[in-house]
Formats: sequence, structure tokens, C-alpha cells
Amino acid sequence: MPRYLNIAMGQLGPIQRTDSRSQVVARLCDLMRQAHALGAQLIVFPELALTTFFPRWYIADEAELKQYYEREMPSAATLPLFNLARELGMGFYLGYAELAHEGGAELRYNTSILVDRAGAIVGKYRKVHLPGHREHEPWRRFQHLEKRYFTPGPGFGVTQAFGGIVGMALCNDRRWAETYRVMGLQGAELVLIGYNTPVHNAPAPQHDDLSLFHNALSMQAGAYQNGCWVVGVAKAGLEEGVDSIGGSCIIAPSGEVVARCHTKDDEMAIARIDLDFCAVYKRTTFNFDLHRQPHAYGLIVERKGETLSADGTPL
Repeated sequence: MPRYLNIAMGQLGPIQRTDSRSQVVARLCDLMRQAHALGAQLIVFPELALTTFFPRWYIADEAELKQYYEREMPSAATLPLFNLARELGMGFYLGYAELAHEGGAELRYNTSILVDRAGAIVGKYRKVHLPGHREHEPWRRFQHLEKRYFTPGPGFGVTQAFGGIVGMALCNDRRWAETYRVMGLQGAELVLIGYNTPVHNAPAPQHDDLSLFHNALSMQAGAYQNGCWVVGVAKAGLEEGVDSIGGSCIIAPSGEVVARCHTKDDEMAIARIDLDFCAVYKRTTFNFDLHRQPHAYGLIVERKGETLSADGTPL
């Protein structure tokens, strides 16, 4: 019997600094209702979906900074979303900034959760590939201080949910081949990714005109090379003077885009996906057991970066 899943994207337009969590949650609930009306069983929301993208500012005041983090999930502000999920029998993926207490220390993560159709959290992921910089760089038009405001997560896991094997990632993770392969080796059939990506890349403005291309390229390659569905959902548009890409899309294991959002506003789009279609690639071209040669890949984990001699030749 085919394993079909009706999956929706809940793309968000801008969230301004003055927007309250209650206002944002009301928007998420509206997108969830739209998706449910079309038969969706799962909706994917963006990274840091509850607030404006605060790493664009250097914030020295700890009290001001902490207002962007969630201390519990669900919280009083987000409980309506969980209640609606239970009422509709619909799951969701949600990205947010997490303030955690572990081993007597306070840690900050860029986090996503997977919530099942009963409103229960069944998976949690903490972003591994933190982009940007750590110290104040006033030469930039806007900052990208994720390395300052977050701790890297421990790794990539998968969850049995929604009739298949589900993995999660966040934003910059989607650019790294290792993200998909580690989950692919755990049998991932569906990878969910929320993102916030500015059009302008201060250290490499040559990339600006290619930002949408790179967004699709990385996710399509990850889907194809690991025989899995990939759903990438943006927070887009002009937020606090910074323009961010949209490009939310659902990608098949063939690498083909089967659904996409067309605006930079709040927008819902949906697709019916067949999780069994993954086997067409997992059992042929990308049959890992048959074709992978791990003995040849040692450098991937032995070295973090390039190792060159003084004259620039490989070692």
C-alpha cells in the first residue's frame, strides 16, 4: 500500500521587531487552517519563525537579547498552535530560538521541533552549521551573528513519524552535503528545512544574484543524492530593511521541484508525496550498501578544512 503524505509549506512574510509572538502565532494558525482545508497532514514553517531575525543586530544588552528565545515549548504564546494541531489532527515543523539549561549551564540553540497530529513533540533538532560571525562587524550593512548567539547542535538524527523516516535541518545546513548524507545513512525519506536567507551576502556580494539558484541547487542535490523528499520553507521579504529570499519548495527524490511558493508573503502551498518513491533511488543509483566506498572518504572526518603546503599544493 503506497505511503502518501499531504504536506504543506507555511511560508512567512516579514516579521518586524514590533510584532508580538501572539500576532505571529495567529499567522501560523491561519496558514495551518488553509493547509488543513486542502487535506494537509503536516505543515512546515520557517527557521526562527516566532520573531524577527534578530542575529542581524549586535545586541549587547542580555535582557534585550533573551526576549527572542523560548524557555519552554509549548509556551503560553505558542500553545494556540499546539491546540489547533490537536483540533485539526495535523502535525507541524517549527523553528525557534531556544534557551536551554543543561548541566548547570545556560545554552542557546537555533532549534526546530517536529510535532505529530496529536500535538505532541516527537522530534527536536539543533542547528549544526552556524553561519556568519561572532564579533561586531560594523562595516556590514547588517550583521549575521549566529555564531555569537547560538551553540552548534550535536548532530543529525531521524524520527519515525507520519508514516516514514523524517529528518530535520535548518537554513545553512542545507548547503552542506554531509547534512543529507548523515540522515540518508539513517534511512531518511523526508527532510524538513526552515530558513531565513538574506539576498545580500556581505562577505561575497558576487553571490547576491545567485541566492535563489543556490537555495534550490543545494536542496535538489541533497534530495537526489540521498533518495529523499526535501521540503524547504522560507521566512521571506523585506524585514527590518533587509530583503530575504523566498523560494520555498517541495523536492522529490528525483531532484524535481513538485511545488513552490511564488510570493515573499505569508503563503501556503501543498503537495501529495509518495514516501515509497524514495526506493526508486535508494535501491538503484544510490543504493549505499551496494555502491558506497567509505574507505575512500576518510578525509571528510579527519580534516575540518583544506590542508595545503606553503606553495599552495595539496598535502
